[in-house]
Amino acid sequence: MTEPPAERPRVTISDPQVMRALAHPARLAITEHLSSIEAGATATECAEIVGLSPSATSYHLRELAKAGLVEQAPNRGDARERVWRTVSPSWTVDAGRGTAPEARAAERALVEAWLARDLERSRDWLRRAPDEPAEWYGASRLADSQLLLTAAELSELNEAVDRLFEPYRKRSRVEPPAGARTVAVQYKALPLD
Repeated sequence: MTEPPAERPRVTISDPQVMRALAHPARLAITEHLSSIEAGATATECAEIVGLSPSATSYHLRELAKAGLVEQAPNRGDARERVWRTVSPSWTVDAGRGTAPEARAAERALVEAWLARDLERSRDWLRRAPDEPAEWYGASRLADSQLLLTAAELSELNEAVDRLFEPYRKRSRVEPPAGARTVAVQYKALPLD
């Protein structure tokens, strides 16, 4: 059995320019795809994922590279192809408390773009659900729970969820079992007013 490669650390995005560069549906899709694979991908391969032309996708990859979110990966033997990879398989956004309105606005725009992508995935599932195999229909879940926690308990819960997800992450799951599918799991733990 092959050992998964060592993961690069999570990147915290705090620069408003980087947040604005990422706050685009195609760029979110590209970084998500590149984060899920170790070997990287070409603009043509990413174009198939995001539904754009290779040249438009190449533009978005260059913009992501300018922002420091993707980089060129070693080529796969064909010096003509340009392979891209993420600088980190995961990132978090933190404009910082009490920062300039520009930073807060950039953070809000990025999070709203991410939430819109999440909502569209849920809607897509609802459209497809009746035609899915019974085992996948039964295994899927949309749920909402209200918990009563301290900030320390919420941090502990978040760490436990991260540990629970870890063995199933697409990027590091070297030999998934037959029948495995990519599953989007959105986890939000936000205090209510």
